[in-house]
Amino acid sequence: MALRVLKQFPQLGPAGGIPVKRLFHYHDTLVMRAQLYLSIGFAVTVLLGLAYWRNGELGQLYRQLAILCVPILWITYKALGVFRVSRGGRFGVAKLTKGWAVAAALVLLAGFVTKTTEDFSRVVISSWLIIGYVGQLVIFLGPLLLIQKYNLRIGEPIPTLVVGSNGLARHLVTSLTNNIWLPDKVVGVVNTDENGKDLWNSSSAPCLGKVDDIVSVIANYSIRRVYIALPLRSSAMIEGIYEQLSHKNIDIIWVPDIFSLNLLNHSVREIAGLPLLSLSESPMSREGKVFVKAVIDRSVAIIVLVLLSPLMAAIAAAIKYTSPGPVFFKQQRHGWDGRVIEVWKFRSMYVHQEDEGKVTQASRGDARVTPIGRFIRRSSIDELPQLFNVLNGTMSLVGPRPHALRHDQYYSERIKSYINRHRIKPGMTGLAQVNGCRGETEHLEDMEQRVRFDIEYINNWTILLDLQILLMTPFCLFSKDVY
Repeated sequence: MALRVLKQFPQLGPAGGIPVKRLFHYHDTLVMRAQLYLSIGFAVTVLLGLAYWRNGELGQLYRQLAILCVPILWITYKALGVFRVSRGGRFGVAKLTKGWAVAAALVLLAGFVTKTTEDFSRVVISSWLIIGYVGQLVIFLGPLLLIQKYNLRIGEPIPTLVVGSNGLARHLVTSLTNNIWLPDKVVGVVNTDENGKDLWNSSSAPCLGKVDDIVSVIANYSIRRVYIALPLRSSAMIEGIYEQLSHKNIDIIWVPDIFSLNLLNHSVREIAGLPLLSLSESPMSREGKVFVKAVIDRSVAIIVLVLLSPLMAAIAAAIKYTSPGPVFFKQQRHGWDGRVIEVWKFRSMYVHQEDEGKVTQASRGDARVTPIGRFIRRSSIDELPQLFNVLNGTMSLVGPRPHALRHDQYYSERIKSYINRHRIKPGMTGLAQVNGCRGETEHLEDMEQRVRFDIEYINNWTILLDLQILLMTPFCLFSKDVY
């Protein structure tokens, strides 16, 4: 009986009435699916057509390549969100271009791996890349232009009301007004502040009253859609507004203002139909990303160690014979999620004893720095032993630079977001370093700037960003701020 009920009413769940209907239920529209299918079909048809035109027949290799194109284009376009566009044609064209470039690169890579590139005609492949891309553009832009023309000339605009008073409400009004692809026509705003109209300074839409007036405003202006742009702390007000409007024949959309919080790698997802707003999360919390980054880190570290082993051996010998003491300097620092790790460097200072609990940063003209140490510090060669840290998994090639434990304690008490740097593996180089934040942090503002770059890196981390930072790093090694 219970099973039969659930089949009849799938929105009911077994866990005490908790709904199991998916949160993200707006899947691909018919137009999006048609565009995807047409794009894949067009690319395959053009490839086979060009092969027949060039060779007079459809060889086995071209047929195999055409079959391979189907899953490559499908997976690439779905992963990059091609055809899922709500921000206008220019943004969509950029997405499509990136998707086609990635798919084409994967197809060419498949030919390289299988050592069959020379068996294909360069004329066919180059023509396919060009004609295929032009056809993708037509398939993408055609429906968008038709939808735009329909919305402007035939479609009926949806009278829309925005509820809110803060920056998010103003941003939402501007975005809805300027987006010609959306049918929403913002009639006005209901201000949630007591002073109402006196505090609303947006020229995009007038203030039509306060929250107490919302029912009459909806009736007077024939509102059909309401956006509630309020922060999480206003949950009671949101619930009250929803209760007032739930029996009306209108759309009710909540736009939560979570950006007033100090977010870290925020995202929205679901589990069993329940919405999950991730406000602070390490980008390494997903195993797939951890694996990919680890593979790249260790692969590059091994290659660099092999290539630079003669240089590292020469530096080690120079350190050993120019000043007494060990070749390597090892210091405890914080790693991923605050774990204490031991970071390796070439010793660049004379052996000395610091006062207990004190770590003094190197400064310009520091007498503790050896002659060879001055060179390897300026060129960052002293950091090369950290490749062994990368190999043992305690560090990454790219990430926030690890600091001494004492420095972490000092700055975490003075910079609000400082501790968030530890939500990802520390790196040999990072976004802060390639933007000039190197050397001594003499003033608190210097460290605050580093932290801003580190948080930006964590929030926007991708493999591509890591590669960009790695490519930029050699050009930033000889910095005037390092000594």
